[in-house]
Amino acid sequence: MKIFTGKVISKKMAKTATVEVVDISAHPVYKKRIRTTRKYQVHDEVGVKVGETVRFVASRPISKTKRWRIIHDTAKK
Repeated sequence: MKIFTGKVISKKMAKTATVEVVDISAHPVYKKRIRTTRKYQVHDEVGVKVGETVRFVASRPISKTKRWRIIHDTAKK
């Protein structure tokens, strides 16, 4: 089970937060660093705010787009 760390960018829905995860990887041939960004709809029972860094993990399907839930301990960075 993989744990993702990301930043909350939106909290406009009830019990749902949009979290942005940034991944930096190197190109296999040219070794240039490539930054990729993904957005996840995450179930929020904790009550996070926009701008916080949170950790979330896969869970059972909660709705059509939500398959993730926030872990209670937030990452302090």
